[in-house]
Formats: sequence, structure tokens, C-alpha cells
Amino acid sequence: MERELALEFVRVTEAAALATGRLMGRGDKIAADNAAVEAMRMAFDTVYIDGVVVIGEGEMDEAPMLYIGEKVGAGTPPLVDVAVDPLEGTNLVAKGLPNALSVLAVAPRNCILHAPDMYMDKIAVGPRAVGCINLDATVEENIKRVAAALKKKVEDVVAIILDRPRHEYIINELRRLGARVKLISDGDVSAAIATAVDWTGVDILFGIGGAPEGVLAAAALKCLGGEIQGRLVPEDERERTRIISMGLENPEQLLLMKDLIKGDDVIFAASGITDGDFLQGVRYAGDRATTHSVVMRSMTGTERFIKATHRLDIKPHYVARGCSGGLNPRDRG
Repeated sequence: MERELALEFVRVTEAAALATGRLMGRGDKIAADNAAVEAMRMAFDTVYIDGVVVIGEGEMDEAPMLYIGEKVGAGTPPLVDVAVDPLEGTNLVAKGLPNALSVLAVAPRNCILHAPDMYMDKIAVGPRAVGCINLDATVEENIKRVAAALKKKVEDVVAIILDRPRHEYIINELRRLGARVKLISDGDVSAAIATAVDWTGVDILFGIGGAPEGVLAAAALKCLGGEIQGRLVPEDERERTRIISMGLENPEQLLLMKDLIKGDDVIFAASGITDGDFLQGVRYAGDRATTHSVVMRSMTGTERFIKATHRLDIKPHYVARGCSGGLNPRDRG
């Protein structure tokens, strides 16, 4: 992929963030997701790629835009896989909570896992703890290994996890061990990224979240030098069949970085929608808005943070069109 594409991908996430930001705290996650999807789709039309969505907003009959298998871009080489979450954290935007993002990842064709829209069990760490985690090990084993790698006491390690009843046993074990626990309501892509960013104070991610979000997190962590492991968690036989139909012969396979993102070249871009640990949210002032974004490439290890000011009187299509109706967003919680 040409490095000049990196800025084009940032423009795509900026468009989704700008279209969604004004809906912050207005209680309508469907309208917010709809605005993000529509803006991202329009922005992709201007990018010179021949892209296929492998992580998207569901199947063709579930979502009119950015569905799995949809072609995006101007239809010219390079041929790429595209993973998107136009609004990562629909509930976060609706409630005005931190860490809502617009994210995407792009890699050469057949290099991003075609993960079905279901649950995935995950564990993730930053660069200094790579090689120390194992999804099949106990919470205690993983925490102690990470603590040793980071030269910390267990009591100083911060674990981040979605606040869900299904994670009660993990939370209780972390507390028994004396580790510090950061519970989040939504947004496990930003949580996984936080493990690889020093200023967040987060060391390890545990727990079950969305499989598409797991693949997007893998793209970001590949760029940042971190690690994630996952395993799909089908809830019924239909979902097991779905896994096999998408190319994974063993639904219980332990998915390593090389399984989630193949090859050495992936670009990850994200724009903040609400303020978070990693990026600032969209700021509005009259006919201007400011976005804060990051774009990273695994091949070079480069991370670029971009602040941009946008003229909304010139870009009116970046403004959300109201708070009613919209897509049924993916919401596995």
C-alpha cells in the first residue's frame, strides 16, 4: 500500500466523527451510528483503493451500507481488505461518555481475518509484555507474568475489562490478587489500544467482547507493537456454522496476531468522537469543528497524531441530519 493512503484513511474516520459528534449525549445511539456509517461510506468513495469490507456493519440484508462483502473506494488498485467500525461505542456517544471512536483498518487483500459478528474472548497487552500472555492460562498466571515483564508488583498492574456479569469471576480474581481494576461500560477497541499507550496507565485487557472489535484492536496493536489473543465464542450452532463458512475450520481455534492480521502491512486510523484516554473528542465552534485523530502503519512503526480544523459551511455533509431512524447498530455489549 502507498504511504500516501494513510492521510486518506484519516479523512474517512474524521468524516464519521464529525457527522456523529453533535449527537453526543442526545440518547439516540441508532441515529448516531447511522450518521457515522453514512459519512464514512461517502468519504470512502473518494479514496483510490479497490476495497472489500471484511469487518463491517453486518450482512447485506442487515445494513444498507458498509456491510461485509461490500466494495468500497474508487475501484482502482491497490486491492485491500477493509475493517470498519464507524462508531465504536454507540452507547458512549448516546450517553456522552468517554472513549467513543471512529476506527478502520486496511491491509492487502486476504490479510484481515473475516471475523463473524459474534463474541470473542480476548487478552491484550502492550509491547513490553509481548510473549507473556496466554488466553488459556489462568488470570493469576497472566497477571503475574505481565507484572514481571513490566517490573511491577501485582498490586501496581492495571487490568481493564468490560463491566458485565459474565466477567464477574475475572473481576473477583483480579481483586483477590490485589491488582488494580478499571471497569468500562463499552468500547473495548480503545481499551485494547490503551494497553500499548504508556500515558493511559493500563497494562492488560481481559474479557469477552465483539469479535469484529477484536480484529480492529489487533490491527492497532500490530502497529503499536503489542499483542492480542482471541477465541470466538459462538452462542449456538448457527454461529458455529457461520465461523466455518467464513474460513475457520475449527471454531475453538486460539487466534494469535498472525491469524487476526496476516503479513507485515496494516494501516489503522481512528478519530475521537468523545474525549478519551487516547484521543480528544470533536470540538465545535460555530461553523468550525476540530478533530483529533491517529494513523499508524505496522510496516514502519510510525504513529501520527493529527489535529484538524474543518469548515462545516464548506463541508455541510459532515453534519448529522437529525436524531431519528437509522441502522440497527451492532450492539453485543
